[in-house]
Amino acid sequence: MYRKFGFIVVAFLFFCQLVMAQYKYAPTDFPPKEFHKERRELLRNKLSKNSVAVFFANPTRNRANDVDYVYHQNPDLYYLTGYKEPNALLLLFSTPYLLEDGTACSELFFVEERDSIDQFWVGASLTIEEVNQKLGVENVLPITAFPQFNFKFETFDNVLTYDPPRDVRNNIYNSFDQYDIIQDFKKKTVYPPFLNPVSAYLYNLMRSTTVENQMSIAQDVALELRNTAVLRLDKNIINFISATSPEQRVKVAQHLPNTNIDILTLDSLMKDLREIKAPVEIKLTTKAVEISATAQIEVMKAMKPGLSETEVQGIHEFIFKKYGAEYEGYPSIVGAGENGCMMHYIANNKPNLEDGELILMDCGAEYRGYTADVTRTIPVNGKFSKEQSALYEIVLKAQNKSIAACKEGATFDEVYTISADIIGKGLYKLKIIAFPEDYARYFPHGLMHHIGLDVHDKGHYTTLKKDMIVTVEPGIYIPKGSDCDEKWWGIGIRIEDDILITDSEPINLSERAPREIEKIEAIMKETSIFDQLNLPELK
Repeated sequence: MYRKFGFIVVAFLFFCQLVMAQYKYAPTDFPPKEFHKERRELLRNKLSKNSVAVFFANPTRNRANDVDYVYHQNPDLYYLTGYKEPNALLLLFSTPYLLEDGTACSELFFVEERDSIDQFWVGASLTIEEVNQKLGVENVLPITAFPQFNFKFETFDNVLTYDPPRDVRNNIYNSFDQYDIIQDFKKKTVYPPFLNPVSAYLYNLMRSTTVENQMSIAQDVALELRNTAVLRLDKNIINFISATSPEQRVKVAQHLPNTNIDILTLDSLMKDLREIKAPVEIKLTTKAVEISATAQIEVMKAMKPGLSETEVQGIHEFIFKKYGAEYEGYPSIVGAGENGCMMHYIANNKPNLEDGELILMDCGAEYRGYTADVTRTIPVNGKFSKEQSALYEIVLKAQNKSIAACKEGATFDEVYTISADIIGKGLYKLKIIAFPEDYARYFPHGLMHHIGLDVHDKGHYTTLKKDMIVTVEPGIYIPKGSDCDEKWWGIGIRIEDDILITDSEPINLSERAPREIEKIEAIMKETSIFDQLNLPELK
């Protein structure tokens, strides 16, 4: 008996040491709680009268059997709270909400409290008191209290949220997890069974129906119906499409069921906030970008025929970890030769890089939640061929001109047009396309996107504003079999940099990694630290 008791005490003390060590050695340069509190206040000020905004934590994702993927928080929830753990629900009120005990609150945060056994296996988690003190969130409750919480969603004019995730596993070993949170929320809000972003848009569209415009609206609805199969289960949409007269269609539209659940507006409000970066966000994103640019330089030094795409990916990600980046911001894209002509190639499994081909490397470190997105395309053997150089210079010119145009007040479309025009004229001059306007055949993607907590971060794509961080990434991709001279086949080139918009000139945060042909070739002649890596051969 005493031995057993002694073992329990020792185990408990050992566990306490582990918990303290986890906190003691954790990074400290995350955004402070004041940042997240300010974000919540900014959002609250955007909410309409008598409304509540609802945010769910990301669900855990199963990798295989009893192993889950590394958990990654819903960026919106992290942005508003700094909370990085699963099984949570945040409510923000436009005006103070009166609880049953008479307490008025502007926010409610339900979080999971792990028991000591869970923490022994997976590490320490924040207690309710720590969420309140360390993260500065008011009115924190255990997530298990949510089902019994007498919360009247029907009293709000608007319940702003996102369509809750539909691919959430029900973990039978957890008494109340994200699956249960979502189900209970839907029960409390009487969530319409077929509500989704497309149906919400169509209901708003149908409500604007008149005798004069009913045919045009019906055509738009029919088009969405063709593309989104789940809409065929919605009898209101089917009745609208099937109406036999304009008057009947108007009548159907006038009798569409109403709900106070709005799954469209919140996304726009979060875009308003997240597209403009606060100073701490600029600092962390810049760190992620500098890490990624440094990795590109080290790979240039290490590059040689015979390496594999996997090895090249590994060098990038080793450098990320060396500088303290927790993750990659997205699956690394490392494509040599023909593989570089695929926009989002992530297999990265070509075993031997060939002398004479290019390798496209689109890789970004995630540092304290903020991700970079940097692409360089270099020759495997350290020397661009004549054809490779000709195409590369077109892309580089397009990028340089577009970056220079990234000034406050410019539109995304205006900057895109600059690259499209240069690439179109360049390909036409090389007789790769028959007319400049056919550029999209070999430059098929957009030019810019926001970066931040997501690699394709939330933001509007209208006008550039001060303290936005955007990518500029023109490219040319000519797969084998293309309708042009074979000498161009298999060449894929993209150059991508991360640009901070200021009130004067744009700042290229990834300028550290060279883009000019001469500079790339010069760096590729330098000695690499990885040349000294000699591992035993394995059969």
